[in-house]
Amino acid sequence: MNPLPIHDPLINKDLAQIASSGNLVDTFGRIHNNLRISVTDRCNLRCVYCMPEDVQFLDSKELLSFEEITAFVKIAVSRGVNKVRLTGGEPLLRRDLSTLVGFLSKINEIKDLSLTTNGMLLKSQAVALKQAGLNRITISLDTLIPDRFKDLCKRDGLEQTLEGIDAGINAGFQSIKLNTVCIKGINDDEVVSLAKFAREKQIEIRFIEYMPIGANPWEKAKVMLAHEILEKIDKEVGPLVPATNYDPMAPAMEFVYEDGKGKVGIIASVSKPFCQSCNRIRITAEGKLRNCLFALEEIDIRPFLRPEVDEKSILSMLETSVISKWAGHQFNTKEFIKPSRTMHAIGG
Repeated sequence: MNPLPIHDPLINKDLAQIASSGNLVDTFGRIHNNLRISVTDRCNLRCVYCMPEDVQFLDSKELLSFEEITAFVKIAVSRGVNKVRLTGGEPLLRRDLSTLVGFLSKINEIKDLSLTTNGMLLKSQAVALKQAGLNRITISLDTLIPDRFKDLCKRDGLEQTLEGIDAGINAGFQSIKLNTVCIKGINDDEVVSLAKFAREKQIEIRFIEYMPIGANPWEKAKVMLAHEILEKIDKEVGPLVPATNYDPMAPAMEFVYEDGKGKVGIIASVSKPFCQSCNRIRITAEGKLRNCLFALEEIDIRPFLRPEVDEKSILSMLETSVISKWAGHQFNTKEFIKPSRTMHAIGG
């Protein structure tokens, strides 16, 4: 069969013209309305593409408090941020996370409040998170084989993750998505079974190209490319066609099955980066502002959140961070420099 078309990430060419002075707009005209907040660097897994086996975590006193996070978000929404995603580490390890969700859900300007989790603790927290105002959940699932789960994550936990997926479905969130990192020679043989699993559960699955951000040395030869994933699913699960109602600013290219029963997303970070339409800014668990997952510089905002909130300085830092954002991460060039921090310390 002919390779499936992969549509380009879109960017509104008139963004700079239509952006009001209140938006966070970089020098490439990208409006930044999407904030990712890491609430902890701790995790109950040790996924090989994310973090080392032995790691020293932040002291709890170093973490931003829920009140500090909420104060920062209120400042960010004054400059057009209307999407917030809570990440980690594993965010559900942060005690009473539903309290923070409740704080953020009361900020009227936030139109989408979501969470990324490995799902292991979701069974006991799903209902409370939904009641507190969480809209959407993304759950990491890289394998359906227990022994492989242990090899990939260095811990047992597949059963708890699957229970968490069911708990999320039963809680009635607006949407639940699965994220799968594809690594050749590790789990590329499960693309079909994972796609079928998501289709049976009637939830979307997104396959992510393996990126150079984890603790282990990255090998480009281990990247399962977007077109390889799509062709395999199209042939062995069901014919796919490009989705027509996708968000052009989202990182995933979306496809639907021809029979209308299911959706597949592809985050082609290596072969087809979405940098040109990136609308994200990030804050680490200890309060470091980052304008890119692969940024080499950070701005420490914590001193301006405690003991008192310095709104003017934080606004200036937000503007500085966004203005200094580069065009892209340069994976495929000699200029690429791998960040010194791994994914768990930055926030997924």
